[in-house]
Amino acid sequence: MKNILEVKNLCTSFFTEEGEVKAVNGVSFSVPSGRTLGIVGESGSGKSITSLSILRLIQSPGKIKSGEILFDGKDLLQLSEKDMRKIRGNEISMIFQEPMTSLNPVFTIGEQISEVYQIHRNLSKREAKEKSIEMLKLVGIPSPEKRIDQYPHELSGGMRQRVMIAMALACNPKLLIADEPTTALDVTIQAQILRLIKELQEKLHMSVIFITHDLGVVAETCDYVAVMYCGKVVEFADVKTLFKNPQHPYTVGLLNSLPRHDIDQEELIAIKGNVPSPFEMPNGCAFAPRCPHASAICHTKEPELVAHLENNEIRCWIYSNEWDGNKEVDVNGGQRTINR
Repeated sequence: MKNILEVKNLCTSFFTEEGEVKAVNGVSFSVPSGRTLGIVGESGSGKSITSLSILRLIQSPGKIKSGEILFDGKDLLQLSEKDMRKIRGNEISMIFQEPMTSLNPVFTIGEQISEVYQIHRNLSKREAKEKSIEMLKLVGIPSPEKRIDQYPHELSGGMRQRVMIAMALACNPKLLIADEPTTALDVTIQAQILRLIKELQEKLHMSVIFITHDLGVVAETCDYVAVMYCGKVVEFADVKTLFKNPQHPYTVGLLNSLPRHDIDQEELIAIKGNVPSPFEMPNGCAFAPRCPHASAICHTKEPELVAHLENNEIRCWIYSNEWDGNKEVDVNGGQRTINR
């Protein structure tokens, strides 16, 4: 299957008075055409910075230091800013976390959607307005002829998010990046938005990157999953493999912290400790201080992301011949077992 996007060894840093913060540190993954990739991890793991790097929207004091971002065979990092502007919102679109801060409060909904058509499709003002009404209908906004003349503050949170989706999909992009698109919405509206994105993906035959900390959303919407921790991908797998047989101790910890209906649980099992400060990263594996299976090599040497089993890539010493710890690794009292 052809990949619409390939990210190879992407490194993005922020340079502050306290020093360099390696927000994205050697990230690699691919997105097959027409499929959905979920990027998951705790806050500060580098998910959103990865998506902004793809669109080259990193601003000072941040900088994309190295790597390749191959979109439809073109390396986006080698394009001029003028060429990137042709791609943003046209071939690659993004839905941001908070629509109230992403929509301009002094322009009507119609003006903001129409601008996309006028910039990328060279439509007249009247044609752009007609297309905007069509898009509002497509994303399920009632009375679009009325809504188009309203301002963002006049709409509910769910409505604003639908407007953001309409803007993102106006030019039928090949790739949609959705960064926590349902975070601020209640559960009912969240389900509607997720269903809408899925339906539009099938209708428009586009690929999607879903950035979220919600593994329930991943299970519902994604085909593949990249689990990130401290700026690195620690596990990459298809969604069924990841939920049925997670391999990295961090992934296992995330799944064990979720409520489950198939077993009796008196309390949820949390991952001990906290994400390390970007200014005080530990030696070796970044997860080692929180990992119940860490051995000597984990604290001294950083593992590489390598192929493991049939549908899995993993960044963990447990699966290496260099592993110097317990050969039989049992996680959380047998709830989930890591297979070497």
